[in-house]
Amino acid sequence: MNKTASNFLNNGIETLKDDKNIEHLIAKRGDYIFSLLAHYINEIELFNKAYGLVSVKSAEELVVRHILDSLAPLGIILRLLDIKTTGQDTMPCAIQIADAGSGAGLPGIPLAITLPDCHFTLIERMGRRAGFLLNTKAVIGLSNITVEEGEIEKTSAQNFAMVTFRGFKPLDEKLLKTLFNACAKDGVIAAYKGKRKKIETEMAPLEKFCSKWESIPYIAPFLEEERHLLIIRP
Repeated sequence: MNKTASNFLNNGIETLKDDKNIEHLIAKRGDYIFSLLAHYINEIELFNKAYGLVSVKSAEELVVRHILDSLAPLGIILRLLDIKTTGQDTMPCAIQIADAGSGAGLPGIPLAITLPDCHFTLIERMGRRAGFLLNTKAVIGLSNITVEEGEIEKTSAQNFAMVTFRGFKPLDEKLLKTLFNACAKDGVIAAYKGKRKKIETEMAPLEKFCSKWESIPYIAPFLEEERHLLIIRP
C-alpha cells in the first residue's frame, strides 16, 4: 500500500469516529485496526492479479471503494444487532454474522477486524478465493473468522443474527429465500447497495416474500456516491 492510500485509510478511520455509536471502538483500537487493515490490503494487492479478487485500478481505489465502504455502515450494524461491544479481543464471540459470497472478504474481514466480539463466517463458493480467505485469516491472526467453501445454501452453519453481502448478484426470490434460511428467527439481511431508486426497483417484486425492508443511507469516506445499507427482515 502506497503512502497516499495509507493516508486515505488513516483519515477514513478517523472520519468514522464522527459516528458516536462507534467512536469508542476506534478511539481504543484505532492504531491496531489500521495495522490489521494495512496487512489485509497488502494481501489483496499480492494475490489480486492471480485470483481476480476485486476490480480496482489503484491502491487508493481499493481503500476508498472497498475497505472504507465496508466499514462505513458499522454504526447502523451495531444498532440493528443491539451490540454492546467492548472492543476487547478476549471477549467471547456471541453474535454470529455470515458474509455471503465473501470473495476477497468484503465486508466480512474489515468488520471482523473492527468487531472482535462478533464471529464472522465467510462463505465463498470459489476454491481459490476461499483459499485466499483462509490464508489471510492466518496471516492477520483473526480468531473470530471461519471460512466456509461452497454455496450458502449448503453451508453447515445457520441461525445467523445477520447475513451481509456486498458486490453480490442482484436479489431474486430464490436468493432471498436462501439468505433467509441462513438467518436466525429474528435475523436480518444487510446488503450494501447504491442508489435508492435502484433498490426500490430491485425490491418491488420481492416485497411479498419479506415482512419488512428499509434502505438506510450512509456516507463512505471520500466516496462521492449514493450508498445505502438495505435491511430485509423475514
